[in-house]
Amino acid sequence: MVDVIGAAELLGHESDAEMLAVRLAHAQRLGNMGWAEWHLHTGETIWSDQVYVIFGRDPADGPIALPELAEHVEPADVGSLDRLLWSAVQGVEAVHAEFRIRRGGELRDLRVVLEPLAGGPVGLHGVIQDITSRRRAERMVSESRRQLLEAREQAAEERHVMLALREAILPEPPGCFDLPHTRIAVRYVPAEKTASLGGDWFEVAPAPDGRLLLAIGDVSGHGLPAIAHMAQLRHALVGLAMTGQPAHKLLAWLNDLVLHQLQDTTATSIIGHLDPETRVFAWSQAGNLAPILVRDGLARQLGQPRGVLLGATSGRPYELATTKLLPGDLLLMFTDGLVERRTRDIGVGLDLALAAARDVPALDLEAGLDRLLADIGGPNPEDDACLLAVRVLGPGEERPATGEDTQGVRP
Repeated sequence: MVDVIGAAELLGHESDAEMLAVRLAHAQRLGNMGWAEWHLHTGETIWSDQVYVIFGRDPADGPIALPELAEHVEPADVGSLDRLLWSAVQGVEAVHAEFRIRRGGELRDLRVVLEPLAGGPVGLHGVIQDITSRRRAERMVSESRRQLLEAREQAAEERHVMLALREAILPEPPGCFDLPHTRIAVRYVPAEKTASLGGDWFEVAPAPDGRLLLAIGDVSGHGLPAIAHMAQLRHALVGLAMTGQPAHKLLAWLNDLVLHQLQDTTATSIIGHLDPETRVFAWSQAGNLAPILVRDGLARQLGQPRGVLLGATSGRPYELATTKLLPGDLLLMFTDGLVERRTRDIGVGLDLALAAARDVPALDLEAGLDRLLADIGGPNPEDDACLLAVRVLGPGEERPATGEDTQGVRP
């Protein structure tokens, strides 16, 4: 009876040992690691099954002896192996290092931890882990970060170049344009994203008949092509305006220019002439949102005359509208980048602009435009914008005309 019980216990212990061995082997496979022993006096080497997998070695060929291990290590990493072995033999604590081996023509990254055998023959016990996937992932992350940094630096450089080019073509005015009866200020607001810098433009210039040319526009597209087309369109307007023709005629000519010279391009624009004596603003539009007029604390959009997008079609007339400005009035001309956002409806943007326009102070137009831009959400991430403001001075605000004032009209 006793013999039977003893045998059962022995079988139970053997079963537990086998189960433990299976679990250890499974853990080694999951961690892609194994263990090895090198007995220095006898030269005996023992490897676990997973070490053979890590080295891509047939178990029938046996383990690699310690003196032969360097032959399987990438030549550039043999020094790391030598230092590891020297430290392990000389010390009493575990030491570790990383080196590479070639397995089937592929470089594999290994991490090895060695320590002296405890309580037995002189030798080393080691844990070997294949960390190729981990190091490969780290290199991919590092390379992605490097590429991202380069892309950011390149984007910053491109933005600097494009803004410098825009400034050369369309210099931002240092302050208000002082005129005898009106005060004029403009804002060009670049898109937050470099790739979204586009072809928004403005023009303020005296016409041959004494009126003041006021214009804004937006050329389709982004980047250097849009900026180049913007320059052509704006310069063409400056030349055509010297004919003294009304705004709707100028738009018809610009439409022909876009159709025949700027292929695959469209543009929006508002062109108008302000008579400084009568304060009549005669204007036309081509696919642009109508200006906002603020009068007696109320803001509204002007009725929009007919006018199609520049470059859309030929033979469609552009209408001329006239608006009589009164002392104290504020007129705001703007491109769609001011009110459009991908995250909201354009009607919401217009409502914000109308509400903000009512609060633009009469005596500080520059600060008022900055506040208006902040109130409607700041710069547009996706598109640049132009804003041109005309304030008709009220009683007691008018200044006498001077030659210096007239020269200050041209941006």
